[in-house]
Amino acid sequence: MALQCGIVGLPNVGKSTLFNCLSNAKAQSANFPFCTIEPNVGVITVPDERLNKLTELVKPQRVVPNTIEIVDIAGLVKGASKGEGLGNQFLGNIRATNAIIHVLRCFDDGNIIHVDGSVDPIRDKEIIDTELQLKDLDTVTKRIQKIEKQAKNDKDAKKEFDLLSVVKNHLETGKSARTAPLSTEDFEEIAGLGLLTQKPVMYVCNVDEASVVSGNKYVDLVKQAVAEENAEVLVISAKIESEIAELESYEERQMFLQDLGLNESGVHKLIRAAYSLLDLYTYFTAGVQEVRAWTITKGFTAPQAAGVIHTDFEKGFIRAEVIKYNDFVTLGSENACKEAGKLGVEGKAYVVEDGDIMHFRFNV
Repeated sequence: MALQCGIVGLPNVGKSTLFNCLSNAKAQSANFPFCTIEPNVGVITVPDERLNKLTELVKPQRVVPNTIEIVDIAGLVKGASKGEGLGNQFLGNIRATNAIIHVLRCFDDGNIIHVDGSVDPIRDKEIIDTELQLKDLDTVTKRIQKIEKQAKNDKDAKKEFDLLSVVKNHLETGKSARTAPLSTEDFEEIAGLGLLTQKPVMYVCNVDEASVVSGNKYVDLVKQAVAEENAEVLVISAKIESEIAELESYEERQMFLQDLGLNESGVHKLIRAAYSLLDLYTYFTAGVQEVRAWTITKGFTAPQAAGVIHTDFEKGFIRAEVIKYNDFVTLGSENACKEAGKLGVEGKAYVVEDGDIMHFRFNV
Protein backbone atom coordinates (compact mmCIF):
# COMPACT_ATOMS: atom_id res chain seq x y z
CA MET A 1 0.00 0.00 0.00
CA ALA A 2 1.53 3.33 -1.09
CA LEU A 3 0.67 5.50 1.90
CA GLN A 4 1.46 9.20 1.90
CA CYS A 5 1.31 11.88 4.58
CA GLY A 6 1.77 15.44 3.40
CA ILE A 7 3.56 17.94 5.64
CA VAL A 8 1.98 21.39 5.31
CA GLY A 9 2.52 24.72 7.01
CA LEU A 10 3.26 28.36 6.36
CA PRO A 11 6.80 29.20 5.20
CA ASN A 12 9.51 29.09 7.89
CA VAL A 13 7.65 27.08 10.54
CA GLY A 14 10.24 24.28 10.54
CA LYS A 15 8.46 22.06 8.05
CA SER A 16 11.41 21.16 5.81
CA THR A 17 13.72 20.77 8.81
CA LEU A 18 11.29 18.24 10.25
CA PHE A 19 11.01 16.49 6.90
CA ASN A 20 14.78 16.13 6.72
CA CYS A 21 14.80 14.53 10.17
CA LEU A 22 12.02 12.15 9.19
CA SER A 23 13.39 10.94 5.92
CA ASN A 24 17.07 11.93 5.81
CA ALA A 25 16.19 13.37 2.42
CA LYS A 26 17.94 16.72 2.09
CA ALA A 27 15.12 19.14 1.31
CA GLN A 28 16.56 22.63 1.14
CA SER A 29 15.95 24.39 4.46
CA ALA A 30 16.43 28.14 4.24
CA ASN A 31 15.32 31.32 5.96
CA PHE A 32 12.98 32.52 3.21
CA PRO A 33 9.63 31.43 1.72
CA PHE A 34 9.22 28.97 -1.17
CA CYS A 35 12.58 27.22 -0.79
CA THR A 36 10.66 23.98 -1.41
CA ILE A 37 9.14 24.26 -4.89
CA GLU A 38 8.72 20.66 -6.01
CA PRO A 39 7.43 18.35 -3.28
CA ASN A 40 10.22 16.31 -1.71
CA VAL A 41 9.25 12.71 -0.98
CA GLY A 42 10.94 10.56 1.63
CA VAL A 43 10.16 6.91 2.41
CA ILE A 44 10.39 6.34 6.15
CA THR A 45 10.32 3.20 8.28
CA VAL A 46 7.56 2.76 10.86
CA PRO A 47 9.27 1.91 14.19
CA ASP A 48 7.88 -1.37 15.57
CA GLU A 49 9.49 -3.23 18.47
CA ARG A 50 7.43 -6.31 17.56
CA LEU A 51 9.32 -6.62 14.27
CA ASN A 52 12.61 -6.36 16.15
CA LYS A 53 11.55 -9.09 18.58
CA LEU A 54 10.43 -11.44 15.81
CA THR A 55 13.75 -10.87 14.06
CA GLU A 56 15.63 -11.87 17.22
CA LEU A 57 13.62 -15.10 17.51
CA VAL A 58 13.47 -16.18 13.86
CA LYS A 59 16.88 -14.90 12.69
CA PRO A 60 15.75 -14.46 9.07
CA GLN A 61 17.91 -13.71 6.05
CA ARG A 62 15.97 -10.50 5.42
CA VAL A 63 13.78 -8.07 7.40
CA VAL A 64 11.23 -5.78 5.72
CA PRO A 65 9.50 -3.12 7.89
CA ASN A 66 6.39 -1.08 7.15
CA THR A 67 6.96 2.26 5.46
CA ILE A 68 5.11 5.52 4.88
CA GLU A 69 5.90 8.17 2.29
CA ILE A 70 6.25 11.67 3.72
CA VAL A 71 5.73 14.49 1.23
CA ASP A 72 7.19 17.90 2.05
CA ILE A 73 4.74 20.30 0.40
CA ALA A 74 5.94 23.87 -0.19
CA GLY A 75 4.71 26.52 2.26
CA LEU A 76 1.18 27.73 1.64
CA VAL A 77 0.27 31.41 1.90
CA LYS A 78 -2.93 33.43 2.06
CA GLY A 79 -4.60 33.32 -1.35
CA ALA A 80 -3.28 29.85 -2.25
CA SER A 81 -6.80 28.67 -3.17
CA LYS A 82 -6.81 31.37 -5.88
CA GLY A 83 -3.33 30.53 -7.10
CA GLU A 84 -1.25 32.89 -4.93
CA GLY A 85 2.34 31.76 -4.29
CA LEU A 86 2.11 28.69 -6.56
CA GLY A 87 -0.99 27.76 -4.56
CA ASN A 88 -2.76 25.58 -7.11
CA GLN A 89 0.30 23.36 -7.52
CA PHE A 90 0.70 23.02 -3.74
CA LEU A 91 -2.97 22.20 -3.22
CA GLY A 92 -2.76 19.56 -5.94
CA ASN A 93 0.16 17.96 -4.08
CA ILE A 94 -1.93 17.83 -0.89
CA ARG A 95 -4.81 16.19 -2.75
CA ALA A 96 -2.61 13.22 -3.62
CA THR A 97 -1.85 12.40 0.04
CA ASN A 98 -3.77 10.17 2.48
CA ALA A 99 -3.38 12.41 5.53
CA ILE A 100 -2.05 15.82 6.53
CA ILE A 101 0.66 16.66 9.06
CA HIS A 102 0.13 20.34 9.83
CA VAL A 103 3.25 21.96 11.33
CA LEU A 104 2.69 25.06 13.47
CA ARG A 105 5.40 27.38 14.71
CA CYS A 106 5.20 27.49 18.50
CA PHE A 107 8.52 29.14 19.35
CA ASP A 108 9.96 32.66 19.47
CA ASP A 109 13.15 33.39 17.56
CA GLY A 110 13.95 36.83 16.18
CA ASN A 111 16.51 35.34 13.82
CA ILE A 112 13.94 33.30 11.89
CA ILE A 113 11.61 35.43 9.80
CA HIS A 114 7.89 34.69 10.03
CA VAL A 115 6.02 35.30 6.79
CA ASP A 116 3.39 37.36 8.67
CA GLY A 117 5.81 39.13 10.98
CA SER A 118 4.85 37.58 14.33
CA VAL A 119 4.39 34.20 16.02
CA ASP A 120 0.72 33.19 16.20
CA PRO A 121 0.02 29.47 15.58
CA ILE A 122 -3.77 29.95 15.66
CA ARG A 123 -3.63 32.60 12.95
CA ASP A 124 -1.29 30.36 10.94
CA LYS A 125 -3.63 27.39 11.34
CA GLU A 126 -6.63 29.43 10.26
CA ILE A 127 -4.83 30.74 7.16
CA ILE A 128 -4.13 27.23 5.91
CA ASP A 129 -7.53 25.91 7.02
CA THR A 130 -9.24 28.73 5.13
CA GLU A 131 -7.28 28.10 1.94
CA LEU A 132 -8.06 24.38 2.02
CA GLN A 133 -11.72 25.06 2.85
CA LEU A 134 -12.05 27.57 0.00
CA LYS A 135 -10.60 25.06 -2.43
CA ASP A 136 -13.03 22.40 -1.18
CA LEU A 137 -15.93 24.84 -1.38
CA ASP A 138 -15.07 25.48 -5.01
CA THR A 139 -14.87 21.72 -5.69
CA VAL A 140 -18.18 20.98 -3.94
CA THR A 141 -20.03 23.90 -5.56
CA LYS A 142 -18.97 22.85 -9.05
CA ARG A 143 -20.06 19.26 -8.40
CA ILE A 144 -23.44 20.38 -7.03
CA GLN A 145 -24.02 22.52 -10.11
CA LYS A 146 -23.14 19.57 -12.35
CA ILE A 147 -25.59 17.10 -10.75
CA GLU A 148 -28.39 19.49 -9.71
CA LYS A 149 -30.67 18.72 -12.66
CA GLN A 150 -29.90 14.99 -12.57
CA ALA A 151 -30.73 14.89 -8.84
CA LYS A 152 -34.39 15.67 -9.56
CA ASN A 153 -34.92 12.29 -11.27
CA ASP A 154 -32.01 10.06 -10.17
CA LYS A 155 -31.93 8.55 -6.66
CA ASP A 156 -28.14 8.22 -6.47
CA ALA A 157 -27.59 11.74 -7.76
CA LYS A 158 -30.13 13.04 -5.24
CA LYS A 159 -28.26 11.36 -2.40
CA GLU A 160 -24.94 12.83 -3.52
CA PHE A 161 -26.57 16.24 -3.96
CA ASP A 162 -27.97 16.15 -0.41
CA LEU A 163 -24.65 15.05 1.13
CA LEU A 164 -22.69 17.71 -0.73
CA SER A 165 -25.21 20.36 0.28
CA VAL A 166 -24.52 19.51 3.93
CA VAL A 167 -20.77 19.75 3.31
CA LYS A 168 -21.15 23.04 1.40
CA ASN A 169 -23.11 24.63 4.25
CA HIS A 170 -20.51 23.37 6.73
CA LEU A 171 -17.59 24.75 4.71
CA GLU A 172 -19.34 28.12 4.41
CA THR A 173 -19.27 28.43 8.21
CA GLY A 174 -15.46 28.20 8.16
CA LYS A 175 -15.26 24.56 9.26
CA SER A 176 -13.45 21.65 7.61
CA ALA A 177 -15.32 18.89 5.79
CA ARG A 178 -14.07 16.20 8.20
CA THR A 179 -16.19 17.73 11.01
CA ALA A 180 -19.41 17.89 8.96
CA PRO A 181 -22.43 16.10 10.51
CA LEU A 182 -22.17 13.03 8.27
CA SER A 183 -21.74 9.32 9.00
CA THR A 184 -18.68 7.29 8.05
CA GLU A 185 -20.72 5.77 5.20
CA ASP A 186 -21.71 9.25 4.00
CA PHE A 187 -18.07 10.32 3.89
CA GLU A 188 -17.23 7.21 1.86
CA GLU A 189 -19.92 8.19 -0.65
CA ILE A 190 -18.18 11.50 -1.40
CA ALA A 191 -14.57 10.30 -1.02
CA GLY A 192 -14.12 10.36 -4.79
CA LEU A 193 -14.09 14.16 -4.77
CA GLY A 194 -10.80 14.11 -2.87
CA LEU A 195 -11.74 16.96 -0.55
CA LEU A 196 -8.65 18.37 1.14
CA THR A 197 -10.32 19.06 4.48
CA GLN A 198 -11.87 15.59 4.60
CA LYS A 199 -8.41 14.08 5.08
CA PRO A 200 -7.37 13.15 8.64
CA VAL A 201 -5.02 15.71 10.19
CA MET A 202 -2.39 15.79 12.90
CA TYR A 203 -1.04 19.05 14.31
CA VAL A 204 2.67 19.21 15.11
CA CYS A 205 3.68 22.04 17.43
CA ASN A 206 7.29 22.92 16.63
CA VAL A 207 8.70 24.26 19.92
CA ASP A 208 12.03 25.40 21.39
CA GLU A 209 14.18 23.05 23.46
CA ALA A 210 12.87 24.38 26.80
CA SER A 211 9.28 23.52 25.83
CA VAL A 212 9.75 20.05 24.34
CA VAL A 213 8.73 18.16 27.51
CA SER A 214 5.86 20.25 28.87
CA GLY A 215 4.86 22.49 25.96
CA ASN A 216 4.25 26.24 26.25
CA LYS A 217 1.57 28.91 25.91
CA TYR A 218 1.42 28.44 22.14
CA VAL A 219 0.87 24.68 22.47
CA ASP A 220 -1.94 25.30 24.97
CA LEU A 221 -3.63 27.63 22.50
CA VAL A 222 -3.38 25.03 19.71
CA LYS A 223 -4.89 22.31 21.91
CA GLN A 224 -7.80 24.58 22.75
CA ALA A 225 -8.33 25.54 19.11
CA VAL A 226 -8.48 21.94 17.82
CA ALA A 227 -10.40 20.43 20.76
CA GLU A 228 -13.53 19.82 18.64
CA GLU A 229 -11.64 18.40 15.66
CA ASN A 230 -10.76 15.06 17.29
CA ALA A 231 -7.21 15.61 16.00
CA GLU A 232 -3.96 14.59 17.63
CA VAL A 233 -1.51 17.26 18.75
CA LEU A 234 2.19 16.38 18.97
CA VAL A 235 4.88 18.55 20.56
CA ILE A 236 8.22 18.32 18.76
CA SER A 237 11.34 20.45 18.47
CA ALA A 238 12.59 20.26 14.90
CA LYS A 239 15.88 21.80 16.09
CA ILE A 240 16.39 18.99 18.62
CA GLU A 241 15.39 16.35 16.07
CA SER A 242 17.98 17.70 13.62
CA GLU A 243 20.64 17.48 16.37
CA ILE A 244 19.62 13.88 17.15
CA ALA A 245 19.88 13.02 13.45
CA GLU A 246 23.52 14.13 13.47
CA LEU A 247 24.50 11.68 16.22
CA GLU A 248 26.23 8.54 14.98
CA SER A 249 25.20 5.79 17.41
CA TYR A 250 22.00 4.59 19.06
CA GLU A 251 23.66 4.97 22.47
CA GLU A 252 24.54 8.62 21.81
CA ARG A 253 20.98 9.37 20.73
CA GLN A 254 19.51 7.70 23.81
CA MET A 255 21.85 9.62 26.15
CA PHE A 256 20.93 12.87 24.41
CA LEU A 257 17.21 12.12 24.84
CA GLN A 258 17.63 11.19 28.50
CA ASP A 259 19.45 14.47 29.17
CA LEU A 260 16.40 16.28 27.78
CA GLY A 261 13.96 14.18 29.84
CA LEU A 262 12.57 12.35 26.80
CA ASN A 263 11.89 8.62 26.37
CA GLU A 264 12.05 8.63 22.58
CA SER A 265 12.60 11.00 19.70
CA GLY A 266 9.80 13.16 18.40
CA VAL A 267 10.36 11.72 14.94
CA HIS A 268 9.51 8.22 16.19
CA LYS A 269 6.40 9.52 17.93
CA LEU A 270 5.32 11.33 14.78
CA ILE A 271 5.82 8.33 12.50
CA ARG A 272 3.78 6.04 14.74
CA ALA A 273 1.09 8.68 15.16
CA ALA A 274 0.90 9.14 11.38
CA TYR A 275 0.48 5.39 10.94
CA SER A 276 -2.28 5.37 13.56
CA LEU A 277 -3.89 8.47 12.02
CA LEU A 278 -4.56 6.48 8.87
CA ASP A 279 -6.33 3.77 10.92
CA LEU A 280 -3.81 1.11 9.95
CA TYR A 281 -2.86 -2.24 11.42
CA THR A 282 0.23 -4.37 10.99
CA TYR A 283 0.37 -8.12 10.51
CA PHE A 284 3.54 -10.15 10.09
CA THR A 285 4.86 -13.04 8.05
CA ALA A 286 7.77 -14.77 9.74
CA GLY A 287 10.09 -17.39 8.26
CA VAL A 288 13.81 -18.09 7.97
CA GLN A 289 13.96 -16.36 4.58
CA GLU A 290 12.12 -13.24 5.63
CA VAL A 291 10.37 -11.53 8.54
CA ARG A 292 8.10 -8.84 7.15
CA ALA A 293 5.55 -6.32 8.39
CA TRP A 294 2.49 -5.76 6.18
CA THR A 295 0.20 -2.74 6.25
CA ILE A 296 -3.57 -3.24 6.24
CA THR A 297 -6.55 -1.09 7.06
CA LYS A 298 -8.27 -1.85 10.36
CA GLY A 299 -11.15 -4.27 9.73
CA PHE A 300 -9.54 -6.19 6.86
CA THR A 301 -10.55 -9.84 6.56
CA ALA A 302 -7.99 -12.61 6.04
CA PRO A 303 -8.46 -12.71 2.22
CA GLN A 304 -8.05 -8.92 2.02
CA ALA A 305 -4.88 -9.14 4.09
CA ALA A 306 -3.58 -11.87 1.80
CA GLY A 307 -4.31 -9.63 -1.18
CA VAL A 308 -1.83 -7.07 0.14
CA ILE A 309 0.92 -9.62 -0.58
CA HIS A 310 -0.47 -10.53 -4.01
CA THR A 311 -3.90 -10.27 -5.61
CA ASP A 312 -3.73 -13.99 -6.48
CA PHE A 313 -3.58 -14.77 -2.73
CA GLU A 314 -6.93 -13.07 -2.23
CA LYS A 315 -8.57 -14.60 -5.30
CA GLY A 316 -7.47 -18.13 -4.45
CA PHE A 317 -7.70 -17.84 -0.66
CA ILE A 318 -8.35 -21.15 1.15
CA ARG A 319 -7.44 -20.43 4.77
CA ALA A 320 -5.07 -18.52 7.02
CA GLU A 321 -2.88 -19.98 9.74
CA VAL A 322 -2.70 -17.42 12.54
CA ILE A 323 -0.48 -17.11 15.60
CA LYS A 324 -0.98 -14.28 18.06
CA TYR A 325 2.13 -12.16 18.57
CA ASN A 326 2.22 -12.63 22.35
CA ASP A 327 1.97 -16.42 21.97
CA PHE A 328 4.81 -16.45 19.44
CA VAL A 329 7.07 -14.36 21.68
CA THR A 330 6.21 -16.36 24.81
CA LEU A 331 6.76 -19.76 23.18
CA GLY A 332 9.63 -18.69 20.95
CA SER A 333 8.84 -20.30 17.59
CA GLU A 334 6.15 -21.39 15.13
CA ASN A 335 6.71 -25.07 15.95
CA ALA A 336 6.35 -24.44 19.67
CA CYS A 337 3.07 -22.60 19.01
CA LYS A 338 1.78 -25.54 16.93
CA GLU A 339 2.67 -28.02 19.66
CA ALA A 340 0.94 -25.85 22.27
CA GLY A 341 -2.22 -25.55 20.18
CA LYS A 342 -1.68 -21.83 19.65
CA LEU A 343 -1.86 -21.89 15.86
CA GLY A 344 -5.40 -21.11 14.67
CA VAL A 345 -6.85 -21.99 11.27
CA GLU A 346 -9.13 -19.21 10.06
CA GLY A 347 -11.47 -18.83 7.09
CA LYS A 348 -12.64 -16.01 4.86
CA ALA A 349 -14.63 -14.24 7.56
CA TYR A 350 -11.71 -13.84 9.97
CA VAL A 351 -10.97 -10.17 10.78
CA VAL A 352 -7.22 -9.69 11.16
CA GLU A 353 -5.99 -8.27 14.47
CA ASP A 354 -3.04 -5.95 14.89
CA GLY A 355 0.13 -7.99 15.38
CA ASP A 356 -1.17 -11.29 13.96
CA ILE A 357 1.50 -13.57 12.49
CA MET A 358 -0.02 -15.16 9.41
CA HIS A 359 0.59 -17.80 6.77
CA PHE A 360 -1.84 -18.15 3.85
CA ARG A 361 -2.97 -21.23 1.95
CA PHE A 362 -4.36 -20.53 -1.53
CA ASN A 363 -5.08 -21.96 -4.96
CA VAL A 364 -3.29 -20.42 -7.93
